Amino acid sequence: MENKITVENLNAWFGAKQVLFNIDIGILKNQITAIIGPSGCGKSTFIRCLNRMHEVVPKATATGKVLVDDHDVYEDDIDPVDIRRRIGMVFQKPNPFPTMSIRDNVVAGLKLGGVNDKNMLDNIARESLKKAALWDEVKNDLNKSGVSLSGGQQQRLCIARALAMEPDVILFDEPCSALDPISTSKIEDLMIELKEKYTLVIVTHNMQQAARVSDHTAFFLYGKLIEFGETKQLFKKPKEKSTEDYIIGRFG
Repeated sequence: MENKITVENLNAWFGAKQVLFNIDIGILKNQITAIIGPSGCGKSTFIRCLNRMHEVVPKATATGKVLVDDHDVYEDDIDPVDIRRRIGMVFQKPNPFPTMSIRDNVVAGLKLGGVNDKNMLDNIARESLKKAALWDEVKNDLNKSGVSLSGGQQQRLCIARALAMEPDVILFDEPCSALDPISTSKIEDLMIELKEKYTLVIVTHNMQQAARVSDHTAFFLYGKLIEFGETKQLFKKPKEKSTEDYIIGRFG
């Protein structure tokens, strides 16, 4: 299998505080990679470095390489906005735009980018909602506010919004932590479907979720990548004692 993303010697700081140390990892194409580890270990910072969202935080910096299809996203002539289109992100808390309809939430990024063709936008909204397994639930309510939906529906709406930008990679930062079990199951099923077309990276505190949905898992501790491998192998027979201690609940 080929890497979609290759990370080389990635380091990150918030001001003078270093939070990631010499990360090297290959994220495989059309696979789900889970990032696990205790709070404060650098998981969210790591995925934010992948699409250059880390640098929007004041005094946040990063060094190293993040190669997407062998092109470094940190090259001087690369537009960070284009990177964030190619590498979409779904956040921990659903964040639909409260003043926009369901339809306009999906195509907000496209309209911001200058797309104004109504038929095109309608088609993209419909197809994106279908890909996000939400179309059948909202097709008669597209003009209602995005925040009128349930929490789980709002998260799938945010996934549809990311899909509308036609990304190559989708990052999920604890996408189910605020959801009930039924909504969580729908999101997990959706992620498994999406990997047929996209490469997915998911940060999760939920060991069972990582085991259910991911193909590969990376364990982070104190800003360092401790272990990375196939999920089944890592959970059943981790190579590092700290990985085993975390998985069985001795800390974290």
